[in-house]
Amino acid sequence: MLQHLKNDLFLRACRRQTVSRTPIWIMRQAGRYLPAYQAVRSKVDFQTLYKTPTLAAEVTMQPVEILGFDAAILFSDILVIPEAMGLKLEFTEGKGPRFPQPLRSAEDVARLHVPKIENELGYVLEAIHLTNRRLDGAVPLIGFCGSPWTLATYMVEGGGSKEFVHIKSLMFQQPQLLHLLLEKVTAALVDYLNAQIRAGVHAVQIFDSWGYVLSPDDYEEFSLRYMHRLIASVKREGVPIIYFLRGHGCGLEKLAASAEVLSLDWTIDLALARQQTNGRVAVQGNLDPTALLATPEIVRQQAKKILNKMAGASGHIFNLGHGILPNTPVENVQALIAAVKEYGSVD
Repeated sequence: MLQHLKNDLFLRACRRQTVSRTPIWIMRQAGRYLPAYQAVRSKVDFQTLYKTPTLAAEVTMQPVEILGFDAAILFSDILVIPEAMGLKLEFTEGKGPRFPQPLRSAEDVARLHVPKIENELGYVLEAIHLTNRRLDGAVPLIGFCGSPWTLATYMVEGGGSKEFVHIKSLMFQQPQLLHLLLEKVTAALVDYLNAQIRAGVHAVQIFDSWGYVLSPDDYEEFSLRYMHRLIASVKREGVPIIYFLRGHGCGLEKLAASAEVLSLDWTIDLALARQQTNGRVAVQGNLDPTALLATPEIVRQQAKKILNKMAGASGHIFNLGHGILPNTPVENVQALIAAVKEYGSVD
């Protein structure tokens, strides 16, 4: 795929190859901070937006065309998999996603099915085709999914959570039922990532957004175990896999065995992460998204600080430590991109 891309900096950094400068993309770069996105979103609800391939492709393209990022990430949602498995999914403005009938029993889990991706999630694959057609090799396209544990958490809790009472109660009281759920979700994700790769994504990111709520031992049993299984079952064909985690999880050394790239939040020092993994993986991140609410000059200073930590290191992709906040000024994103392209150049 590299020979077909005009800008392959992102993929080269994923593989820890030589680059002329540090590449940059940011999580949720196609989203509410962009007026162009808001214009599209004002006409349709969120689910219609990601389920309509032409619209999903349009908003995927916006940050690349308007701001000049080094990669595009498909506009979709991690919860398309639970929905395709049989759970009704609702999005409420200002409140986020909700499953009205969350999983609370063995019968609930038994009713789930592993979806036929081409049939039930064909709109995602069509959005990949349309986006690649519009990109015309300008930059790579990133696909994604949630981790088995993170998706299971949403499915059992019924939405976002602060205490994670239901999923943790299931883990302690009925661990075998939770393992059964995780096995079903993992099987669906294997098919989903393989389908995205066949459709033409150049890399995939797996979001383990809720892994940090587990103890190290529980993380290894209920999250990392299924991440290893998922990644091992993906037909890679040279496609890098990025593992996004919040917090330290069960230790960076074990996580480094799972993927080519570790995407880290701002609580983890990138230089230390590189040292702990012996430089065996690329690292992605990790500016605190709230820094983008400051002045352009402060944004430049914060970007330079991260780039200085990674100076001379192979395999660094600049990103945020989490998704960009919707009230972020566009001029601050422009300042960030300019700073990375200036300070991240390799002499």
